[in-house]
Amino acid sequence: MTTTRKRVYGYLAEFSNASTLYKAAEQVRDAGYRKWDCYSPYPIHGLDAAMGIKRSILPWFVFFGGVAGCATAFALAYTTQVVIYPTVVQAKPANLFTIPAFFPVMFELTILFSGFTVLFGLLGLIQLPRLNHPLFASRQFHRATDDAFFIAIEARDPRFSPEKTRELLAGIGGDNIELVEEDDR
Repeated sequence: MTTTRKRVYGYLAEFSNASTLYKAAEQVRDAGYRKWDCYSPYPIHGLDAAMGIKRSILPWFVFFGGVAGCATAFALAYTTQVVIYPTVVQAKPANLFTIPAFFPVMFELTILFSGFTVLFGLLGLIQLPRLNHPLFASRQFHRATDDAFFIAIEARDPRFSPEKTRELLAGIGGDNIELVEEDDR
């Protein structure tokens, strides 16, 4: 018989409404926590700023993915139509000035590479696919998509302390504070 050991994932605290969640998020941010998140049944305007979340690096990835697509298309079109198989139209050989003819394929590969960069960059940045999350084992977390507002502070945060983190969550208005554990696999 094998026993699965449990390790602490963190604390989950419930808040009564969006306003208290917003204010609590500011206080958790000001306390210096870095590995935590807010959960609500609907988007809350300004919550990202209250949490101290910086702008994503994904737009830069998409820009460089698009540039790579455009450069690939130009290199492909130029190599095939000018260097390897020169296209002669009205007794004039193709040269560098035939770029307008390359625009459709350049546009399409720019969009294609940008789209793939969005897909794979986003999956990489948010660390998906993850088939199970420790919060799914919580008794109350299922209400996050219905009528409850939560803050979860992870135990891997450098400032996490079982006593002080619980006191912080209780002090900023958190109710039903639950210690969430995950399998040690």
